[in-house]
Amino acid sequence: RGDFVTSVSVGAVFGQLLAFRFAKWLGAIAGPVRIAEAGAHDGSLAGDILEWLAANDEPLFERLTYSIAEPSVKRRSWQAKRLAKFAGQVEWHDSPADAPEIRGVIFSNELLDAFPSHRIGWDAAKRDWFEWAVGCRDGEFRWEPIDIDGAAWRSLLPAWPSELLDVLPDQYTTELSPQANAWWRTAADKLAAGKLIALDYGHGPDDWPAASQPDGTVRGYSDQKLVDDVLANPGEQDLTAHANFGLAKRAGESVGLQTEQFTTQERFLNGTFAEMLKTAPALGQAIDVRQLQTLTHPAHMGCPFRVLVQSR
Repeated sequence: RGDFVTSVSVGAVFGQLLAFRFAKWLGAIAGPVRIAEAGAHDGSLAGDILEWLAANDEPLFERLTYSIAEPSVKRRSWQAKRLAKFAGQVEWHDSPADAPEIRGVIFSNELLDAFPSHRIGWDAAKRDWFEWAVGCRDGEFRWEPIDIDGAAWRSLLPAWPSELLDVLPDQYTTELSPQANAWWRTAADKLAAGKLIALDYGHGPDDWPAASQPDGTVRGYSDQKLVDDVLANPGEQDLTAHANFGLAKRAGESVGLQTEQFTTQERFLNGTFAEMLKTAPALGQAIDVRQLQTLTHPAHMGCPFRVLVQSR
């Protein structure tokens, strides 16, 4: 059992609804098309998507290649085993940069939050940002402020107005991930035509600092339970921080993508389900509604999880 409950672990409905949505998008592109997934883990989501397309859209399935960006040999073996029946249509690359140009859909699910993040804090007296580093004193790990001129994260600092900075609490903390930002830009560069989409929990493009999160969003999880001390038991718990969709949005737009949609997972999946019921009632009636309710419940995955869609 993993440390997190994920949309994929809820059941096949998540992949089925994504497959329906992707099919609608891919139907507008002539010729061979690709679905490119990054962060495919054991291949379960890829399997759910391919199973649905093979059963419900054979013409599209026949012109489809499923690409997986996966640097891990171990995870590739998991994926190959799960996707053995689709071996002729699945290919692997170390990263999006190594893949051919994509005419189709590039997507990730709960990937952006997995990149390393810099934990930064606000010094109200200096009116400047610093980074929280991890030090060790008296045999315990502790957060310690450091100031590094020219740090890579400084280019990603939010352009908050001076009126907000005037009242921002001292040591207010947030996170920035240059690696996640670079990954999104690389994926955007690879998209020749189609959609780039991320599903993750995180901050919206226009979100202001949350009064309820003055210490940032770094969290630890173990056995599906929240851990208070993220520095305790290193290597024995999963650490994560919210994805920054504002940075992803700007990175995509900087290389010519158009932002089509930024919404909650609740609205995205319920909207997809409603369209399925309207245009293909039999397919909609086959959807497991209990799984859908878990994925879209506002207090669980429905609102904390967001969806960003960009296109070229």
